[in-house]
Amino acid sequence: MPRLKMPSWLPIDPYILVLVATVGLAALLPAEGAAAPVAADASSVAIGLLFFLYGARLSTREAVAGMSHWRLHLTVVVSTFALFPLLGLAAHGLVPYVLTPQLYTGLLYLCILPSTIQSSIAFTSIARGNVSAAICAGTYSSLIGMVATPVLAGLILLPLPWAGDAHSTGAFSAHGLLDIALQLLVPFVAGQLLRRWIGGFLARHKKVLGLVDRGSILLVVYTAFSEGMARGIWHQVTAVRLLELLGVEAVLLAVVLTITSTVSRRLGFNRGDRIAIVFCGSKKSLANGLPMASVLFGAQAGLLILPLMLFHQMQLMVCAVIAKRWSTDAGDGGEGSLPSERSPSPDAQARPAHA
Repeated sequence: MPRLKMPSWLPIDPYILVLVATVGLAALLPAEGAAAPVAADASSVAIGLLFFLYGARLSTREAVAGMSHWRLHLTVVVSTFALFPLLGLAAHGLVPYVLTPQLYTGLLYLCILPSTIQSSIAFTSIARGNVSAAICAGTYSSLIGMVATPVLAGLILLPLPWAGDAHSTGAFSAHGLLDIALQLLVPFVAGQLLRRWIGGFLARHKKVLGLVDRGSILLVVYTAFSEGMARGIWHQVTAVRLLELLGVEAVLLAVVLTITSTVSRRLGFNRGDRIAIVFCGSKKSLANGLPMASVLFGAQAGLLILPLMLFHQMQLMVCAVIAKRWSTDAGDGGEGSLPSERSPSPDAQARPAHA
């Protein structure tokens, strides 16, 4: 994913604009006929390459060393894979009055995804929080997500009364799970095994690899939206429904931010740790979510990834504002708390940040 750039007046991720342009390209020039299987095969290769690079970049030593701060990581995992899914299930009552069944499925899929790594670290650093904890928490979330997301998809998404199409694709069958292992886990493990020999090369060519990352994800998005155009699923979404989806996601993000902030304070974490928990526990990974959706849902992925794309931009904009406020408060000697938090006790300020 690209390096985060946040203008002071409007923190829009430029990559989102490129993703939107890719969607527009798929709408005007979708991969059809003989081009469709070629695009699908290229997308599968791109997904494998993405997770190979993820594995090759992950420092196993740092991940193991970070396990000592298990309370913080457990809090982030619970927020990511328990709190979010529960809130997603609670939103079922909005169907079909506010959300269409397909958009709700996409929202629920968003809720079972792992957290981000890059933006969590960036925001934690800006807010002067525990950066090392954010690195480890984001890493653990991504690792757990490769197993937890498919499992939760089978447990939560499959029982939906309108999930017949997804079920017919074989996404949650034994064959579908094998595809997940082959496209996600095997390349990741291969990257880990080869990291000793190629880690230095990757470190020297970060910009080139960043282009490979972004290009691969754009290809996945183009293929998914092309399949959606071929099936005519985009006629099911109106501008009003999109606005309603944005409202639902805004409430979802606000609730998670408030809960992670309040709970981390109640559990006695110091300021640096609370910042890491709030940012790592409230975001969802676009980089992991798009390839996983392509594997899990196949031709149905086009419409289902729309809530994720909207939420991704929203979380960047909201968290950018929060991070800047926390940074200013820290510079003034304040605690940098969310508006809902009370002033910390002297003991809480005195506790050092964990690694």
